[in-house]
Amino acid sequence: MSKYEIIVYWSEEDKVFIAEVPELPGCAADGATYQEALTNVEVIIQEWIETAKELGRPIPEPKGRLVFA
Repeated sequence: MSKYEIIVYWSEEDKVFIAEVPELPGCAADGATYQEALTNVEVIIQEWIETAKELGRPIPEPKGRLVFA
């Protein structure tokens, strides 16, 4: 499980839950259920980090909670 903040919301347009990782540009996944979106985004986070390493790009340190509701 990653330490990056994940924002999950329902997309009425797409009819799926979307999970976004604000600290990792372009890192997002979807799922038919809230849990599926979370599971999928954990895989995408690891792939994002692996790709960044392969390309020699910086990997942001997790900052914790970024948004207060």
